Amino acid sequence: MHALIVVAHHDPQSLTHALARQVAAGLANAGHSSEIADLASEGFDPRFGLADQALYRGLAATPADVRKEQARIERADAVVLVYPVYWWSMPALLKGWVERVFSNGWAYAYDANSVVKKLRGMKVHLVGVAGADGGTFERHGYGEAMRVQIEHGIFDYCGAEVLSSTLLENSEVVDPTPHLHTAHALGERLFAGCEVAA
Repeated sequence: MHALIVVAHHDPQSLTHALARQVAAGLANAGHSSEIADLASEGFDPRFGLADQALYRGLAATPADVRKEQARIERADAVVLVYPVYWWSMPALLKGWVERVFSNGWAYAYDANSVVKKLRGMKVHLVGVAGADGGTFERHGYGEAMRVQIEHGIFDYCGAEVLSSTLLENSEVVDPTPHLHTAHALGERLFAGCEVAA
């Protein structure tokens, strides 16, 4: 089985990148393959521009950089997003990736008065890296807000299934070792119960 690990952090030495590498290592230990899509170092442009608007309206073909990302997703049996929590959501780089890549006609389509979910069967795992503690998220309802915005508002809208959502708390003040172990374990069990390709 194969996973696409999407990382949205500008610093390759960040905990976010280290976590993505641990997910990949866990996958490898379990006999699976992965590809890390490092959006920052690859220079992905997250700005939804005129070409994206034309695609949305059905007036133009998919831009080449968007089609490349869609092909990466299509090759994967699961997608893992690893990102820091900025302002109680994903960073602009990742949000822009979603806005451009999960395009009309590919991720969803309109059929009369309803939305056709075109990513049914897509499996998603979310790994958010939070500076705050869990109590802060709970007290202010931010955890639920993130679930509604990201799990429901993005993935369910397209028919994708979020199989796990992990929030790694206190990332700026605690020893990161437990978080790294959590990411490794996630990779090891990502395809638990699935046949390993020969």
